[in-house]
Amino acid sequence: MSIDSIKTVGVVGAGQMGGGIAHVTASVAKRDVILTDISQELADKGKALIDKFLAKGVAKGKMTAEDKDAAMARIHPYGSMEPLADADFVIEAATEHEPLKIKIFKSMDEVTREGVILASNTSSIPITRMAAATSRPDKVIGMHFMNPVPIMRLIEIISAMQTSDETLDTTIALGQSMGKTCIGAKDYPGFIANRILMPYINEAFFALHEGVGDAKGIDEVMKLGTNVPMGPLTLADFIGLDTVLAILRVLHEGLGDPKYRPSPLLVKYVEAGYLGRKVGRGVYEY
Repeated sequence: MSIDSIKTVGVVGAGQMGGGIAHVTASVAKRDVILTDISQELADKGKALIDKFLAKGVAKGKMTAEDKDAAMARIHPYGSMEPLADADFVIEAATEHEPLKIKIFKSMDEVTREGVILASNTSSIPITRMAAATSRPDKVIGMHFMNPVPIMRLIEIISAMQTSDETLDTTIALGQSMGKTCIGAKDYPGFIANRILMPYINEAFFALHEGVGDAKGIDEVMKLGTNVPMGPLTLADFIGLDTVLAILRVLHEGLGDPKYRPSPLLVKYVEAGYLGRKVGRGVYEY
């Protein structure tokens, strides 16, 4: 499959990440998008959030109203995966939970045409295991977009053990058409970004738990001392503490190194339902 043959991209999951992927696919890559979720209501909500984001771009003069309308017309929301039969390339962007992703990949494999590439936006789960769950393992690959997708320029591209060179080349070309820089990573837990980022965030939770500093102090030290745009605890709230914990558990289990053991305080926050910005309460209140 070549990049020229990809006219319609399917996106499974209309949440923050899936919506962002649909956004750049429709507005930058200028391809039709089949945006699916478990209900029509959630799929429609995902499209509405894209419309809101694009409207801000128009208000700031970053795009014309005509370009916004054209992008929105390319996005087609559905409450089931059956419409993916018309997709030429599919990107899964569901919750970071391996059994769920495996189930979705099996369904995508059944619904889509033979030869269609199936990509996962997973941030840590091995692509090789997802590929093995399908009848087309050579057509499975990882596309780890960064959050927020419309703003962040990077996509980590992860080949499974079974991924073909043709699949890799086509996926990189699609990512570049979205205006992204594509960087290859080996299929090990956490890949590059989260293998480095998650221990950093985890150590901030250990420091908070041990009283080395309060949350604001820890964040300010890292912001002012290392020139990052936000401190590790603020970043964790932005990502979602449940997602941070899930990735750390994949790293801990997959690599077997105690340095990836999740902070007990992080576990307690998640058990309390303090998942971060998306629910109004994490390390901080919003």
